Amino acid sequence: MRLRLFQVDAFTRRVFGGNPAAVVPLERWLDDATLQGIATENNLAETAFFVGGAGDYHIRWMTPATEVDLCGHATLASGWVVFHVLEPGRTRVTFQSRSGLLGVTAEGDLLVLASPSRAPEPDPMALPTLAEALGRKPEAVLHSRDYLAVFATEDDVRALKPDMTKVAALDRMAVIATAAGRDCDFVSRFFAPAVGIPEDPVTGSAHSTLVPYWSGRLGKKDLFARQVSARGGELVCEDRGERVRIAGRAVRYLEGTIEV
Repeated sequence: MRLRLFQVDAFTRRVFGGNPAAVVPLERWLDDATLQGIATENNLAETAFFVGGAGDYHIRWMTPATEVDLCGHATLASGWVVFHVLEPGRTRVTFQSRSGLLGVTAEGDLLVLASPSRAPEPDPMALPTLAEALGRKPEAVLHSRDYLAVFATEDDVRALKPDMTKVAALDRMAVIATAAGRDCDFVSRFFAPAVGIPEDPVTGSAHSTLVPYWSGRLGKKDLFARQVSARGGELVCEDRGERVRIAGRAVRYLEGTIEV
């Protein structure tokens, strides 16, 4: 069986930046073992698989180790493939997912993802454990799907050298580290070794938690964010209550065919 494969760098203006996602459009769903095998072979943070047409698709995401319930950058990359390859001229697409209905809209050179808001709740009891795992004590710890560790400065976030074994042993899928930014509203990093991603370059789903937190803290709805991983990425965000609007650019790195 021959399948089309795209690799798209999301949340960046250039190749070799942002977060690379593999995108595999399907005519029908394959068995889970085959999907996971493809994702493991791709060895990227996430591979997106989708079926459907005419602007309406069903999407799933897999890391090299497991399926996840939401992945922002791979959804943005999937939208890019629909708009530029599968359905040229279309400017809006919807994806049914385990996290509900997700929409991607093309607005000029920006791709805009509307995803569920995951506002975090304070979790002070987890602070000592997070400090040990991250190697630096945060000012505060909150949680939603993931832990949110809030630091005093951008330099604190950039300097983190987590113990990935200890991070993987935590009782949440991942850890988001964040602080106010020097030239943006906030910065972040994202660590998820438990699902095969030691550090994710740019994480759309993390901003479902970051945006409501920083919107409340800064008293503003429109936010500009940077993820300060080695590759780096930029996200234009808006808090819309129950939904979060996350926008960025994307570029194609490769297109090919895989055989399974």
